[in-house]
Amino acid sequence: MIEWKPLGTGARPVPQPVATPLVWAGAGAGALTLVALLNTAVGPDRPGLALLALSLLAALLGLCARFTAAPGTAVLCWLFLNGFAIPPAGVLTWAGHRDTTWLACLFTAALIGTGLARLVHARAAYRRLVPGRAHPDSTAGDGSYES
Repeated sequence: MIEWKPLGTGARPVPQPVATPLVWAGAGAGALTLVALLNTAVGPDRPGLALLALSLLAALLGLCARFTAAPGTAVLCWLFLNGFAIPPAGVLTWAGHRDTTWLACLFTAALIGTGLARLVHARAAYRRLVPGRAHPDSTAGDGSYES
């Protein structure tokens, strides 16, 4: 008689996040690319669109990062947003309320991405470790399941 055995035995580890400097390098390169594309396509006078695009970038980078990478990711995205997405290009300015809001938005997006990734990984790890899942009974041969 054939006895069916699962190929993957044991618990699989939760994936490790990417190193923080690598995430920051991705944030810098991605923010530069996004701002350059947006400035070329729609012009530099649309900071709301640039903020949305950079927030999505921060959230995507957060999916593979540690929580400690979120502040640096937000600051790097804000530097490119402030320096090149609003006129005059290449000049960093600080407009209290506006820039605080932008930094908070970018930081929140990075935290949401990281939190979502941690939640998905934890849920997948929990499902792999939960006992009592239905397994075919190899001795019965009738396809019944034990609980």
